[in-house]
Amino acid sequence: MPDPRVHIGIDFGTTNSSVAISRGGALELISFPSLQGLTQSYRSVLYLEQLKHAGRNQLKSYTGPGAIEHYLAAETPGRLIQSLKSYLPSRSPTGTEVFGRRYTLEELIARILTDLRLAIERHLGEPVRRATVGRPVRFVSAETHEDDTFAVSRLDAALKIAGFDEVAFEFEPIAAAYAYESTLDRDELILIGDFGGGTSDFSLLHVGPGVRKLGRRGSDLLGNAGLGLAGDAFDARIVRKLVSPRLGSESLERTFSHAPDRPAPIIPAVPAWIYANLERWHYLSFLKTRSVSEMLKAARARAQEPEKIAALITLIDEDLGYQLHQAVQRLKVELSHAEEAEFRFRDGSMEIDAKVTRAEFESWIGDELAAIERTVDGLLARAGVAPEDVDRVFLTGGTSFVPAVRRIFDQRFTTDRVRTGNEFTSVAMGLALSAAEKADSRP
Repeated sequence: MPDPRVHIGIDFGTTNSSVAISRGGALELISFPSLQGLTQSYRSVLYLEQLKHAGRNQLKSYTGPGAIEHYLAAETPGRLIQSLKSYLPSRSPTGTEVFGRRYTLEELIARILTDLRLAIERHLGEPVRRATVGRPVRFVSAETHEDDTFAVSRLDAALKIAGFDEVAFEFEPIAAAYAYESTLDRDELILIGDFGGGTSDFSLLHVGPGVRKLGRRGSDLLGNAGLGLAGDAFDARIVRKLVSPRLGSESLERTFSHAPDRPAPIIPAVPAWIYANLERWHYLSFLKTRSVSEMLKAARARAQEPEKIAALITLIDEDLGYQLHQAVQRLKVELSHAEEAEFRFRDGSMEIDAKVTRAEFESWIGDELAAIERTVDGLLARAGVAPEDVDRVFLTGGTSFVPAVRRIFDQRFTTDRVRTGNEFTSVAMGLALSAAEKADSRP
């Protein structure tokens, strides 16, 4: 029989997931094994491979750190699928075909959530059937409130397939507020910024011991706002500005004008949509088809810079999307600590080296930074709150490390009022705290 004092919070993220447990007033995080040791960050990825057993094909799935490890170790790679959360608001595609069988999006997500549930059960030594789960204010690619509602319904269906009978949803920035509130000895008006892989969400609310003592009221929450971009969008800009040109995005076909008084036409060697898919590394495997391969080989034969198209072919044929993503991540992290860093991508026959300054990177993500600024300013304006009235700003999520993002808040609220902490696990901890508080308040 499940312990009624145990409350579980699951932060299912676009890139990483984490799980926290509130048990008898104590808060703990689930750790997951990996080749590098225990980690509290569980990669939200799914790796599927087809194995022969007793003369029959069997589908084997791995999630989290194990998915990446099996993918990298496989002699004949299977199918690596990531960022599944970003597809939730979309009416199409509803699923994908893997080794001749079609799987719905909910079934694929459920495989990750099932493994998370089993990890929790191993940790607790008892069955797990209920959890409080985070959701963004605005899902990636959601354009309307109906899109967000549709996304939540699909996530709920995936959780039910994964064995969770009772599911409560909480906004991710509200969950982060619960985590921050647990450190306070006085009431504050706070702005929470939660930066995930695919979304940036903000909440403005009153928190603190006095708020808890009086009981939560709807008026404590002054407003929510969100937009469907964050770390993944920054990664896409690095690929567009730095990587794609070295793979032929600006290359042209060799053309000749038959009329001496007319210039030769300017024709891109490769269609732009190929490079658009390259910007989302989890889309790269979708390019590994016979039709794309034939198109690129023909493009290489016609290109003014065939060596660049050859490098693109290698990237796709060898399915190096994950390795490219890791190189982009390393650059982003290094530029968070230094004014200049070197982008290094070397894998097999692929090799790209380039120096990048922080100023260059910030110019590449200028539109995304402006969108974050507009969202924050709009939230304050709708709530009728001036920046100087906010007692504290708490930022969580990996993108909060980017200096240009931090500067948005330093400039509006002053550096001494901006805090970060538990960037990758605060949402999960807040979800567990929220679940425990709501259970205690029930009659």
